[in-house]
Amino acid sequence: MTPGVTLECAAVLFDTDGTLVDSTEIVESAARVWAAEYGVDADAYLATAHGRRTSDSIAEVLPAERVREATERLDALEAARADAVRALPGAVDLLTALGGGPLPWAIVTSMDRAQFAARTRAAGVPVPEVVVTAQDVERGKPDPSGYLRAARALGVDAARCVVVEDAPAGIAAGRRAGAYVLAVATSHPAAELGGADLVVPDLTSVRAVPGGLRVTDPPR
Repeated sequence: MTPGVTLECAAVLFDTDGTLVDSTEIVESAARVWAAEYGVDADAYLATAHGRRTSDSIAEVLPAERVREATERLDALEAARADAVRALPGAVDLLTALGGGPLPWAIVTSMDRAQFAARTRAAGVPVPEVVVTAQDVERGKPDPSGYLRAARALGVDAARCVVVEDAPAGIAAGRRAGAYVLAVATSHPAAELGGADLVVPDLTSVRAVPGGLRVTDPPR
């Protein structure tokens, strides 16, 4: 691939955690406290939790009757540390440019509304009109429901969207929605993001242009 490529699209759909904001420290520290309380192996839980709805991950390690209460507890532990969240490199600049341009964009997050509001506020990340949270879909990532819903809300075909993700579950959701998937290696090594169409280190190499996104000096 030669330096510089334009990803033509009708809209851009972003994940949040690990893509736009860095909450890894608070998520992992909260999960370890929570896991000790509930008798769960923290490392095993964290190995598959990233990029997925909290309730979906907890349902794999606890009985169904305990999932709601356990989810609320973990959400509360994470919320107590929300002020430690920071924007990832290039995220604010890219979203600010999209906010003032003709290319529509949306966010599809595995967080609930309260978590999303707290983390984007703490990180100073712009928020679009269309946001799909964990509470807005029946099934979370890797199911494509969230991305399909966001595309419909923007009035575009998901196949004409670029999905920007950082985790295998989100990449799978974007691909299943029929979108082009651009992955950022901010939370996972690039070798684990092979399901994406293109992988970049972070969003500093991505900018908005008429009709799409321009990726400068992409990996060869």
